[in-house]
Amino acid sequence: MTSILKPPPIGALRRRLVLEALERTSDGAGGSTGSWALVAVLWAAIHPRHGSESFDAGRVEGRLTHDIWIRTNTSVIPGQRLRLDTRIFNIRAVLQPDPFVNRMRLVCEERDR
Repeated sequence: MTSILKPPPIGALRRRLVLEALERTSDGAGGSTGSWALVAVLWAAIHPRHGSESFDAGRVEGRLTHDIWIRTNTSVIPGQRLRLDTRIFNIRAVLQPDPFVNRMRLVCEERDR
């Protein structure tokens, strides 16, 4: 198990994730529509951190947080998302614990649908 402060070894980055960013386009009526566009394909290690559930709009909603470790990549910013098959991880924070290590930690939230 990897500490949240110590990056995993490079060989632990075994999951292939798709990095996506929201692109907004004008709808011609003064508004906009959004769609998720491919930014990059990344190798990552996923470590679950915390789970909770809440009651919202008459239903129970689950929420999981994960630390996702990737190689350092300057195109990754909060507000983007990572996709693994049908699972979606919204990026909440991007942290690089040590500038001399070529890996960075993404604090992500996954919600059940």
